[in-house]
Amino acid sequence: MFYFWVVLLALLLFLPVSNLVWVGSVRRLQRKLHRQLNTDELQGQKRRARFISLLLVLPFSWLFNLYLVGGGRG
Repeated sequence: MFYFWVVLLALLLFLPVSNLVWVGSVRRLQRKLHRQLNTDELQGQKRRARFISLLLVLPFSWLFNLYLVGGGRG
């Protein structure tokens, strides 16, 4: 059951975290380049944001669920 809850929480958090990372990345790159990004650049930033989100969400979900089942209470 533990792994089920880890995966479920990770899936639920993936899209919002991915969108937050993507928006921040796009805005930072637009400021750096002083122009709007084209569709290829936006898609590249989307892929990058998804990868970063995966690296953030999985450990968070694992640690959060570990804490809930008693690993962090003692």
